[in-house]
Amino acid sequence: MNFSNRELRDLAVAWLALGLAFSLLYVPVSATTIVDVLASVRFREEFALSLATVGVAFLLHELAHKVVAVRFGQHAEFRADFGMLALAVAGGFAGFLFAAPGAVHHRGRITPREHGLIAVAGPLTNVALAVVSLALMLTVAPTIGWRGLFINVLLAGFNMIPFGPLDGATVLRWNKAAYAAAAAITVGPALLLFFGI
Repeated sequence: MNFSNRELRDLAVAWLALGLAFSLLYVPVSATTIVDVLASVRFREEFALSLATVGVAFLLHELAHKVVAVRFGQHAEFRADFGMLALAVAGGFAGFLFAAPGAVHHRGRITPREHGLIAVAGPLTNVALAVVSLALMLTVAPTIGWRGLFINVLLAGFNMIPFGPLDGATVLRWNKAAYAAAAAITVGPALLLFFGI
């Protein structure tokens, strides 16, 4: 598996920006200055937690796309969307967050089945990470486990929405039965978690 210098830079910037955005969401800037917030112990703890949960969830999601694409003979590289990363950080400051940090772009001859498998690899990776997070939550690391469970379930479910450039649309175009099976373990749990059932 090869990574260009640009790809490594983009992955690192996206990982750090997401960590910052989610940290600011949990440690809001109010009466204190941003310098005070960034220097606080609580911010450092939240930043480390966000890198270990949100950052890892995102990175492994994208790397799963790359691994499967390369397996099918594609040239695949992650590209950060710096505008969306800036919006995510600004949203963290404002108390809301929408994160679309970038995507793996791949090219080469490919079948619809291979394209569908590349797409579903990311959400299924988040399902696996959610299972690991649940185990952590119930045993040795409840805080990390809960945050990891929450973000991975939502990331898997959101990406499997069958709309626009999301993974779900690609999977649905490839195979409706495969989409239904994947949606049952991605969209279903995300809806349950989002609505607090």
